[in-house]
Amino acid sequence: MTDAQGAPDLRLAAPDPGSPGPRRLPPDRSQAILEATKQVGAILKRAGHKFALAGSVAVYAHGGTGTLQHDTDFCVLPEDAEAVAGSLREAGLTVRVPPEDWLVKTVCLDQDVDIIFELAHQPVTVDLLARAEELSVDSVHMPVLSATDLLVSLSTAFSEHHCDFGAVLPVARSLREKVDWREVRRRCGDEPMPAAFLYLLERLNVIDPEPEQ
Repeated sequence: MTDAQGAPDLRLAAPDPGSPGPRRLPPDRSQAILEATKQVGAILKRAGHKFALAGSVAVYAHGGTGTLQHDTDFCVLPEDAEAVAGSLREAGLTVRVPPEDWLVKTVCLDQDVDIIFELAHQPVTVDLLARAEELSVDSVHMPVLSATDLLVSLSTAFSEHHCDFGAVLPVARSLREKVDWREVRRRCGDEPMPAAFLYLLERLNVIDPEPEQ
């Protein structure tokens, strides 16, 4: 359906008046997160925004662990954040601006959705989105951060205040064949936390040791 100017109607589908009641979320939380991801991904696609799926749902799309976390994450360019928020509002979603200045938040089908324009303390770039892969997310195709970019973002997010290697270790195990580990090492530099994580992966035989120079 289009409006008088020919723009697509991006509103979420309303329940069928003849249906027995309002649509209910699947009892499984992971499936509920996937449903919200598909809805928001479809809105962004139809509006023509550049974006890429990130976080645990991106890991799932790459064939990683099926255990999803608390929300779903989408990366957008900083300069597109306002337009993306407008498209979400057009679709009937409420957009909230939190104290953090690197994302906006919305809720879709009772699930939290983060629209991120800074990833691991670096602005989302055109190059990052260009490296995204078109993958199926529970039967809906959308751009997904590359496996290498996912591991870089997870590794560079480690700090003295947040250093949960146990949460990222299963991701590294499940995606190791798709990751360019030389590139991960190059981009993580000599930061101590990512270096410690990569050393742990070597000791656990998840990845090969770095070749000697």
